[in-house]
Amino acid sequence: MAKTASPGLDRILTLELVRVTERAAVAAARLRGRGDEKAADQVAVDAMRSELNRLPIRGTVVIGEGERDEAPMLYIGEEVGMGEGPEVDIALDPLEGTTICAKNLPNSLAVIAIAEKGSLLYAPDVYMDKIAIGPGYPAGVIDIDAPAIENLENVARAKGVSVAEITACILDRPRHARLIEEVRSTGAAIRLIGDGDVAGVIHTTDPEETGIDIYLGIGGAPEGVLAAAALRCIGGQMQGRLQLNTDEKVARAAKMGISDPTKVYQMEEMARGDVLFAATGVTDGNLLAGVKFSRDYIQTHTIVMRSSSLTVREIKAKHQDMDKF
Repeated sequence: MAKTASPGLDRILTLELVRVTERAAVAAARLRGRGDEKAADQVAVDAMRSELNRLPIRGTVVIGEGERDEAPMLYIGEEVGMGEGPEVDIALDPLEGTTICAKNLPNSLAVIAIAEKGSLLYAPDVYMDKIAIGPGYPAGVIDIDAPAIENLENVARAKGVSVAEITACILDRPRHARLIEEVRSTGAAIRLIGDGDVAGVIHTTDPEETGIDIYLGIGGAPEGVLAAAALRCIGGQMQGRLQLNTDEKVARAAKMGISDPTKVYQMEEMARGDVLFAATGVTDGNLLAGVKFSRDYIQTHTIVMRSSSLTVREIKAKHQDMDKF
């Protein structure tokens, strides 16, 4: 029997969730290319928080801008919403790719995922080792503990091509020097990105369009949970391991109920149940167009997805009442 969708999530499925990312994206887009990462992030946070508090939910931020002592708002554990309606977990990044936005480079997004209470991984704001591929592959093709060459060969074999026809997406960071060298030694290509690994993971779901077959490397845990939420809605495979490499990080994780600091999380463990995901482009990218300002309207480009129905909706909106932004 098909699973019955949650009526609570139905109420926030449509434009309500889209408005949250639209407002954050428009606020950040006003500051793109200005070179001020903190200012762009702050206005996106303010806009997203304000819009979240208009929703008829009892929401708890489980993946946010940081932990209580590190972030002025939208911190992990913060309660948002009108205080009525369904209880939900929220993972968010009001400005995914702050540096990208500040430099007006591609693929900066405003991103949010909402799920039934207890469904999203509750983790500290640390790094996460990740590996991800899109849909259409048999289970077990990727293994976060296997060498990169083995994962690339397995993906190539499953796709029916040579390794030289595979492209991996990796964050351009010094910590990835050895990984980059290993991938290139196989003959595979690499798409290096400066920031924005939520978009990087999502790009694996449509390699014909994006040219990316697999995502590898270490990025933020918040982005990892958001990416897992998106893949749950589109299809794919993902594994992640929190980088709890100090006693302080282990202790922070333990307070959040994480008893095994070496655990490998499957996609379904990072984002369970019925999941909603929305992203609005801040700058132009492979996934979404950025916010466009004209004399008479503001144009936004958003995708909103749901795991229970595997539905992906693309919304291109013209907002003529610009005072609301």
